[in-house]
Amino acid sequence: MWFRTFGLLFLCVVIAAGEDDIKKEENVLVLNKDNFEKVLKDNKYILVEFYAPWCGHCKALAPEYAKAATQLADEKSDIKLAKVDATEETELAEKHGVRGYPTLKFFRDSEPVDYSGGRSADEIILWLKKKTGPPALTLKTVEETKQFKEGSEVVIIGFYKDLESKEAKIFLEAAAVTDDYPFAITSQDEIYKELDVQKDGIVLFKKFDEGKNVYEGDLTVDNVKKFVKANSLPLVVEFNHESAQKIFGGEIKSHNLLFISKTASDYEKILEDFRSVAKEFKSKVLFVTIDTDEEDHERIMEFFGLKKEDTPDMRLIVLEEEMNKFKPETTKITVENIRNFVQGVLDGKIKQHLLSQDIPEDWDKNPVKVLVAKNFDEVAFDKSKDVLVEFYAPWCGHCKQLSPIYDELGAKYKDNDKVVIAKMDATVNELEHTKINSFPTIKLYKRDTNEVVEYNGERTLEGIGKFLETDGDYGRAAPDEEEEEEEEEGEDDDQKKRDEL
Repeated sequence: MWFRTFGLLFLCVVIAAGEDDIKKEENVLVLNKDNFEKVLKDNKYILVEFYAPWCGHCKALAPEYAKAATQLADEKSDIKLAKVDATEETELAEKHGVRGYPTLKFFRDSEPVDYSGGRSADEIILWLKKKTGPPALTLKTVEETKQFKEGSEVVIIGFYKDLESKEAKIFLEAAAVTDDYPFAITSQDEIYKELDVQKDGIVLFKKFDEGKNVYEGDLTVDNVKKFVKANSLPLVVEFNHESAQKIFGGEIKSHNLLFISKTASDYEKILEDFRSVAKEFKSKVLFVTIDTDEEDHERIMEFFGLKKEDTPDMRLIVLEEEMNKFKPETTKITVENIRNFVQGVLDGKIKQHLLSQDIPEDWDKNPVKVLVAKNFDEVAFDKSKDVLVEFYAPWCGHCKQLSPIYDELGAKYKDNDKVVIAKMDATVNELEHTKINSFPTIKLYKRDTNEVVEYNGERTLEGIGKFLETDGDYGRAAPDEEEEEEEEEGEDDDQKKRDEL
């Protein structure tokens, strides 16, 4: 018998020693290619963040990630949090399909699934507990219920006298596939009485707006999910890193954005008017505020052609295959103007708003012509000329590298009256017929036919020149390649696009 006891003791010592060997930073395990597989094998549940030290979104996530790891450690949870510097551990990153930062993967018995939760500590913990425990907490006392309600901004409780009923099972099924909010279920009469619930059903409790919503309609999993999504966000949502995923990942694809300083003297009055109109368009249009005092939001304002001195102002976006933007006819923010603007967009009475700079007086002075949205069609669709256009962004590193080559190309063709070499800043000029998703993008607008051909060859004088000389044949991008091109879209490009409109 002694050898079995000794063997178990020895095994515990070895495991403990193994865990101590893994470096920790604020209760987050630091993984590399040497310890990665062992840590996965030793832990049934582990969330791994693949990050880059320079990534802004990774830096924003770091304190929340550490807070979640510490809370789970304090609870003596079996769930562990870990991180991998993907810029150092390139083999691990490639093996696990890391294409952007941060990428989070949850491993259960070493089998990975993509993390799809929020970025706050509470949201991380909620998502993990949903994946590792029951979909809904069973409430047995009033005291438990009070603690459950107080624990989160939004909670969903199923009230069913028969916990084995068909309706209760549908509720639990919906809870299992809804990761963003905590669910509970109860059959206790005293809890019904405490929460003023008269009959079986589902109630969403929240610490804002009307305080609660009662589910009505046919009971299906999809309908419960839609009910939760429609009622779990405030009538007016403040845009930030935590709310971005819920805003853009939700069912509502039309968003009315209010750009305003929180320090403005009329902030509360404008917000009150904004909220009152939001009630009228609930479930149709999401109303969002963006604080213009936040340095991180300057890029968003630039995207909409706004400066801080232009605010408060609104823009409405409709997220379809492309993002369509709309601008109100007046900048005065009143209940009537807000209502008319939103209804006008929904009714198709307000045209899409496209940015354009004014035409520079010397736009055609140099060999490389300067285009803006206002003169683009006149120049690019001139059927007597082949027109090559570079769509660039001032901050784009690849564009800066291309600049001297493109100037040289312009000089080469300056005396050719059949060829125009041009460029356009696509961050402040938008075209209804052409959407630019990466920088730089080079397109040839062919004479006679106006056929548009995108270039996907090497960015050299010889390569681009050959593209022109072969009438757009050499280096021509295939239709599917035009969508797959991995060019510069800004820092942390994929996530930045989702988070910053």
